[in-house]
Amino acid sequence: MRSIKKLFLIYTVLGILLIQQPSYAGFHFKFPKFFKSKKEKKIEQTNPQTQQEQEQNTYEEEIVPQEGETAESGTAPDEENQNITDAIYISQVEIFGNNIIETSFIKDQLSSKEGYIYDRKNISADLNKIYKTGYFTQNIRAVPLRAQDGGIRLRIIVEENPPIKGFTVEGNNVVVTRDIMDILSQYEGQPQNILNINSAIEQIQEMYSIKGYILARVTSVQDDPDGIVNILVDEGVINDVIVEGNYKTRDFIVKRNILLQPGTVYNENIMRDDILRLMGTQAFKDVKRDIEMDPSTGRYNVTVSLDEQRTGKISLGVGVDSTSGFFGSVGFSENNFRGLGQKLSINFMAGTGILMNDSSIINRPNLQAELGFIEPHFKSENQSLGFRAFARNFGSYQVPLSIEKRYGADITLTRRFKAFRNLSGSISFGGESVDLEEGDEWKARGVFASKGINFNERAKQLDGGVYAKITPALTYDTRDTVVNTRRGVLARLSLEESIGFGNDSFGKLYGMLKKFVPVGRKSTFVLAARAGGKIHGDMPEFAAYALGGPYTIRGFNISEVGTGDGFMMGTAEFRTPIPFMDRLTTNTFLNNVRLAAFMDAGTIFGDSLTNKLYDRPGYAITAGVGLRVFIPGLGPINLDYAIPFTNTGGKDRSNGFFTFGMGEMY
Repeated sequence: MRSIKKLFLIYTVLGILLIQQPSYAGFHFKFPKFFKSKKEKKIEQTNPQTQQEQEQNTYEEEIVPQEGETAESGTAPDEENQNITDAIYISQVEIFGNNIIETSFIKDQLSSKEGYIYDRKNISADLNKIYKTGYFTQNIRAVPLRAQDGGIRLRIIVEENPPIKGFTVEGNNVVVTRDIMDILSQYEGQPQNILNINSAIEQIQEMYSIKGYILARVTSVQDDPDGIVNILVDEGVINDVIVEGNYKTRDFIVKRNILLQPGTVYNENIMRDDILRLMGTQAFKDVKRDIEMDPSTGRYNVTVSLDEQRTGKISLGVGVDSTSGFFGSVGFSENNFRGLGQKLSINFMAGTGILMNDSSIINRPNLQAELGFIEPHFKSENQSLGFRAFARNFGSYQVPLSIEKRYGADITLTRRFKAFRNLSGSISFGGESVDLEEGDEWKARGVFASKGINFNERAKQLDGGVYAKITPALTYDTRDTVVNTRRGVLARLSLEESIGFGNDSFGKLYGMLKKFVPVGRKSTFVLAARAGGKIHGDMPEFAAYALGGPYTIRGFNISEVGTGDGFMMGTAEFRTPIPFMDRLTTNTFLNNVRLAAFMDAGTIFGDSLTNKLYDRPGYAITAGVGLRVFIPGLGPINLDYAIPFTNTGGKDRSNGFFTFGMGEMY
């Protein structure tokens, strides 16, 4: 009895000395008890939720020895001096305090798992990892308890953040609340987590950025005591649009090309279109934009810096194409007429026409003159008005061995549709006088005689007249750029109604579709289809559809495939820069040159008298290679060599044929 009292006194003194020892990294060390309390025994028999509630007063005990153990055998090991043979293993891992977050999720964060050596440093790192998940407060603790098998029963006690019961969003106007809530709603019902909130903020800002609203930011996140999280968005409203660098161009001309206005939300996509629109006026060498926040308003000032260029040009040139032969030209153009962004052009051209191989063309040079004027903003920023007057005297390529004279003028109103930004409509009103006369009558008589056709039929070929024209059209354009287009679609549908004065009226319908597909980093594959046909009336031969030449079926001369009341054709073309040219030089001209490989195919409907006289096949398939050279201010020049898989009866093209053209062939 005396020895028991003595032993009790010794442990009582040791308990008083050790009960004040400090705790580290969430571990609370106390002197171990010899026996499990009745409370602890009861806890082990309850479910986890009840056990969590009832063990609030016992979880701080570190190691509880098994029955029959001595105090020394039940104390915590000293890891710093512990040999590997004395290692203690974790027998069980328990999680307490979690109501919403799954226990499996918390255990996945632990490197200290069942069967692993008990190590206080690893456990301290595990607690930090659990905290960094964002779902819990700093009140995270680990309590090691002695298990029945001699190992450690590791108890992790967590405290969840208050749950999110809902969200409110303010400040959003250009993006609907529903789209923002689609991002936030996944976190409702979960404990507040700053990591999840930051991820949601990034997703919201990314959604704005994809739509072009690159200045949009979430500026405030606040939680109410009732569990509601309030999100405040600053979408980036424009305070002012400032224009600088324009000395000739008037301010209102520049600003009418800028759709972004003060009081609206800044959109990079719209600004990009504005810059392209300004560059399209050809009044500027460069256009840049700069954005700064105005501290007094919290809004943004957008500065558009312009670098004007000389817009008046006098051009002199010589060249060759399959229509005019060798030609010389002189012209004047002004792309910023009177500083109002208007375009004025005057051009004269004289060509020999010798590529037509007709004496009538050699004796009568190709003479052309044209006056053009465009008001790019007529009554509205979405409308333009163009005027054109022309006079032409040339050897007809529709009616061989004849001289064709055309005089006329037209006015065209074009409007872009706001609801469909890639769609525009136009309507043209004009008048034209067409007169055809003999170029080489004796040669023409010989052709008629060789085919056994009465020369009186020649009058039908030379039929002309005076016409009033109305041409409505629709254009759909998604091309990324006009020069060396790489992707997008260009489609056009037009109806041309010609009302004759003293001669027959007629109508024509025309459609065109082109698709540009990028290939690799710099090349492009182009697919094009065109078709047209007469819809009423007797269409004279000068107005007939024609196939052959640089703008339709290459590998043939102008109209050499045939002319008729309708046609259909398709083209496939691959374009690529000159290999390694961009590595050898930074010259823009050379880097804009393209090599091409193509195939053309087409057919004519409604055989004409000319087809019979010259044994034209009416259909053709050709393949070849070409060169595309872009000349600033003039446009693309095309040099093509093609070999027909079919050939005309009168002229053998089996060895191939060169064609020269200006502008897009389609």
